[in-house]
Amino acid sequence: MSGVLTADAVAPTGGHSAAGDSVIKPGYDPALTNGDLAPLRTQTWTSYNFFAFWMSDVHSVGGYVFAGSLFALGISASQVLLALLVGIAAVYWLCNLVARPSQQTGVPYPVTARIAFGVRGANLPAVIRGLIAVAWYGIQTYLASTAFVLLAVKFQPSLGRYGNAGEYGFLGLSLLGWGGFLLMWVLQAAVFWNGMEAIRKFIDFCGPAVYAVMLALALYLVVAAGWENVHFGLASGPPKSGFAALATILSAIALVVSYFSGPMLNFGDFSRYGRTFGEVKRGNFLGLPLNFLFFAVLAVCTVSAGATVIGRGEDGAIITDPVLIVDKINNTTAAVLGVLTFAIATIGINIVANFVSPAFDFSNLAPTRISWRTGGMIAAVGSILITPWNLYNNPNTIHYTLDALGAVIGPLFGILIADFYLVRAAARLWWTTCSPCHRRGRTSTAVASTR
Repeated sequence: MSGVLTADAVAPTGGHSAAGDSVIKPGYDPALTNGDLAPLRTQTWTSYNFFAFWMSDVHSVGGYVFAGSLFALGISASQVLLALLVGIAAVYWLCNLVARPSQQTGVPYPVTARIAFGVRGANLPAVIRGLIAVAWYGIQTYLASTAFVLLAVKFQPSLGRYGNAGEYGFLGLSLLGWGGFLLMWVLQAAVFWNGMEAIRKFIDFCGPAVYAVMLALALYLVVAAGWENVHFGLASGPPKSGFAALATILSAIALVVSYFSGPMLNFGDFSRYGRTFGEVKRGNFLGLPLNFLFFAVLAVCTVSAGATVIGRGEDGAIITDPVLIVDKINNTTAAVLGVLTFAIATIGINIVANFVSPAFDFSNLAPTRISWRTGGMIAAVGSILITPWNLYNNPNTIHYTLDALGAVIGPLFGILIADFYLVRAAARLWWTTCSPCHRRGRTSTAVASTR
């Protein structure tokens, strides 16, 4: 047995980092390991933590607009709900698939990707996902910052002139806009810098708290509008039928899966903290099918009732942006509470979807030089350099960059899942049934540890 490393041969060392306490074993390559990427010492997240994670991921200005837009596709409300149910069921199933490797090993997504893509090849999906996250981090921050701008002008109308980017602006953003953007940027960075435990506590509280305020806003608008004026069909004209309706339903299903594609690919960054795989699955069930369907209904009630209470936009279309809905409500308390809620909601989704993951992704590029905190700040600084307000205001740019990068996520996801559940499963089956070493009583761990 000389030459076989055992667990007691050399004691592992601990890695203490903002991403969690880890175990760095002697056999790990120092050039590929740091305290953030190594397996966790303990996994403590329960099903509620994952439920709160998905609540934070869904609650956002973009989530409201997305949910409302699905009910404006020109199909009946029952068909939209069917598409939502099928789409979110697919997301739930896929998230469970990608969660298992990281939950079992305690390592984040970029490390599990090394198994399928190779040690260096894993940097490709990490960089692609990291770039997408940086762009959406900046866009979400910009969208939420507009709420602060609207609130500032509501309370101090004289500040309105500083919202003119032409007269008081830099790089296409007004002075007031810069103030709101940097305020949101600093708030998010402060939460992130305090580590994963602080992030867990933040989303544990904010997930249900944001829901409570959103529910209050919806009830306020529904009561003001009258239930008879709340409609689930937001499209103008008669609903589609036949093949046109079927094509739209399939498109809606694809949109739901696409909407969750980013956090779905990198869900291993969070499932690694799961106490058991059963806890992860229960949290996913509460946070995806149940939470998303309820949120979609809540969003369409808010948008539909808002059309009666505050009217439509200048172009005659129903306003789906909750920030604009709150801004037009003639109630100061509701406006302040709404703005603060959407700011907190955006911090939540940006951290869980667009901050934590690129931190791991960029750390994986150079583990000895880039820590989890450093990787996150690279993403945060990058979100300013891309001037997301210009990106958001140019749909063609978004289409040719983010959509092109996003189209690669599907194949990357497929390769990871196929490798773990088909290729590796076949190898494990061969080992337990056909391997000469196994028949001689040697375990795969012992063989893998032999020098």
